[in-house]
Amino acid sequence: MIDDNGARAARKSILYTATRLVFGAWFLFSGAEYFSPFDLQPLGHTPLAREFTLALIHSGLFAIIKVVEVVVGALLLMNRAILPASLATVPLTTVIAYWNFVLDPGIVEYVFGTLTVIMNAFLLWPYRSELLALLRWSNAIPSEN
Repeated sequence: MIDDNGARAARKSILYTATRLVFGAWFLFSGAEYFSPFDLQPLGHTPLAREFTLALIHSGLFAIIKVVEVVVGALLLMNRAILPASLATVPLTTVIAYWNFVLDPGIVEYVFGTLTVIMNAFLLWPYRSELLALLRWSNAIPSEN
């Protein structure tokens, strides 16, 4: 019989895997659909959201963003390079949240923005000690032992 800590760890593992798969599939789809002929990319409901999205598209930056989304999504779905993939989504998550909360607010947008931030943070949480080590305020070069 699994003890309480074992059951809790199993639930966390299942939740982490589900989050990784949903986030990965979401990013893979969002990136890949841009290159499809179906024109599913939402431009937004407000003039500012449309202007922002169209500026990204016309500048060519949107294509780069979508390639990153495809790569990150594939890595997350394959359970490979989770830390670098999750870190690569932080700037994307920031822009997605800004777009959903500021440029094109609405109930659905708030949900998508919130879920994006929560899932990205959840994927990074197990690596918090490694990430906090990057914030050390020291100019000393680590010794090679």
